[in-house]
Amino acid sequence: MNPQATERGSVSVELALLAPALLLLLAFAVVAGRTQIAEGAVQEAARAAAREASLARDAATAVARAGAQAERTLAAQDLRCERTTVDVDTAGFQAPLGQPGDVTVSITCVVGMADLLAPGLPGSVSVEASFISPVDAYRER
Repeated sequence: MNPQATERGSVSVELALLAPALLLLLAFAVVAGRTQIAEGAVQEAARAAAREASLARDAATAVARAGAQAERTLAAQDLRCERTTVDVDTAGFQAPLGQPGDVTVSITCVVGMADLLAPGLPGSVSVEASFISPVDAYRER
């Protein structure tokens, strides 16, 4: 018998076996890329929010300004979080005049991955970042 006749269709079988593995590998690459982009965007949002909070005159204003700045920065980075948490530590505003103080902003963003429709992948990934910005020691508080 002809050897080519016995191997007929083997390429199709090999492709059918390899295709799911290649698609899963591609899905893992997309998840890794999305996570990396989200980490950068959340870090930038934390930095911008901490800087904005440090320019406020009081703790309540700092919290409001930090939250608004974080949302603006995440929107500008085109990051769609399923849930966003912005925590602002304004303990630095209680420091006496002339003493250094810091404002810390921590942001947590849950990025959805459910649209990838690949088995074994997480439905969402949580990305966190914090940034500390000094409060002007001689600014009236």
